[in-house]
Amino acid sequence: MATVVPKKVAVAAKPPRERAEVRRRADLIAATVAEIGEAGSLDATVGRIAKRAGMSPALAFHYFGDKETLFLAAMRHVLTVFGREVSAALATADAPEARAQAIIRVSFSQQNFRHEAIAAWLNFYVMAQRSRGARRLLSVYRRRLASNLTHALRPILGPSAPAAAERIGGLIDGLYLRAALDDETTAANAVAQVMTTLHHELKEAS
Repeated sequence: MATVVPKKVAVAAKPPRERAEVRRRADLIAATVAEIGEAGSLDATVGRIAKRAGMSPALAFHYFGDKETLFLAAMRHVLTVFGREVSAALATADAPEARAQAIIRVSFSQQNFRHEAIAAWLNFYVMAQRSRGARRLLSVYRRRLASNLTHALRPILGPSAPAAAERIGGLIDGLYLRAALDDETTAANAVAQVMTTLHHELKEAS
């Protein structure tokens, strides 16, 4: 059967103004994560965030409306970066245990376990206590993490996979919270702890 090659569809480049808006939004989101990391709390002001991004507070409010919306956009960015790394790692892992290990390593990768991202996670948990939007985003993250771990572990653990995934996910979250409060929790130590837990979970099933 002959292969049908689809015609290339020309995609118009974004207008300069639209490209500038996308860049400014990205700059504000990056500045938000950095500012939260430096301040260690959600007390970072829009003024300081805008200054770090090289623009006026008025422009920041123009793009995001209010401080909470800006913080939620930063949270979505952190989750997006994590999700992309997980997808890339899973694409190269073909065995169940290797898939679980890949998820664990990505959870503590250089990009995800840097100081700014750790501080952002801690403060987003705090924010979720009063913000429905933050609580919903954290819920999405937890469901995806549990789903990915469960899918990886089910061929080995069968019906016990969801419970094991919940325990492993809880440990990952706990190590992030610990790392936010001290400088002794390194990525290597965190990975080792979770890998040990994974080993015990698999050993129990054998």
